[in-house]
Amino acid sequence: MEEEKLTSEKEVYDITVIGGGPVGLFTAFYAGLRGISVKVIESLSELGGQPAILYPEKVLYDIPAFPAITGADLVDNLIKQLERFRDKTTICLKEEVKTFEKENAIFTITTNKGNHFSKAIIIACGNGAFAPRRLGLDDEERYADHNLFYNVHKLDQFAGKKVVICGGGDSAVDWANALDKIAESVTLVHRRDAFRAHEHSVEVLKASHVNIMTPYVPLELKGEGDEATSLVIQKVKSEETKELSLDSLIVSFGFSTSNKNLKNWNIDYKRSSINVSPLFETSQTGVFAIGDAAEYEGKIDLIATGFGEAPTAVNQAIKYIYPERDNRVVHSTSLIK
Repeated sequence: MEEEKLTSEKEVYDITVIGGGPVGLFTAFYAGLRGISVKVIESLSELGGQPAILYPEKVLYDIPAFPAITGADLVDNLIKQLERFRDKTTICLKEEVKTFEKENAIFTITTNKGNHFSKAIIIACGNGAFAPRRLGLDDEERYADHNLFYNVHKLDQFAGKKVVICGGGDSAVDWANALDKIAESVTLVHRRDAFRAHEHSVEVLKASHVNIMTPYVPLELKGEGDEATSLVIQKVKSEETKELSLDSLIVSFGFSTSNKNLKNWNIDYKRSSINVSPLFETSQTGVFAIGDAAEYEGKIDLIATGFGEAPTAVNQAIKYIYPERDNRVVHSTSLIK
């Protein structure tokens, strides 16, 4: 599957999935299983949503049939699963859906890059687009994705390096504990003496070789070319500063989420969630919502829940698009030989 290059040709897909996280990927797979064309529009530069971006190395224990699996492996498996239907699936990355409007039973979906056309829409964008909370220092953008990171994809990329981590939550502490065994040195900078991470993780941290700097805040980044070489930190309520030499800097202040475009989608919603029927229909005919994006009585926000909602939404979308067809659902063993 390759990222689509927009052209002037109006190609209409059966279903467009807004969101390329785990639930969106499984939705696209099931749509392929039903033999229809599907497009996935994702606002980030890669597929996988929060498991891929926020906690790729963390282990998930509530995915059916997997006693334990990392976020990265879960996403890799979903992408591999979707490869079966590469001829019917188009992936569009780094595109934010601004609006969509229906005319003559066809939706025109407008993104920051252009227009897409679809007979039905399934929204699986979670709590919306998310972006890392940044240091707010000069030259931060210059170092980002060179040796300044907002998430950790592979721990071994920091092997033998002097690593500085800013943050005090679960991710920051977990990364510090894991890198203590891999990096040359690890320094954890947090603005408070107390950490927000789980108590056991903090106990492990305090018993490790990690250099804990509290209460300090980032003051200045120094570097050469596209790489940061040191971070100047300042003690809270003091003029005292320290300069920390580094090979890699990890900023773990969390991520902010936003469904700011919901108000332009002409569907009923509450805060950042979309109101749906028991069949995952939104207030606009032909538009469905599942996963963390959907809200209904008794809803539980789990990946497993979203996986279960996807087939129902796809089947309802197919009934909406092709009401004249025999839309009886059969098992995958009958569809794949």
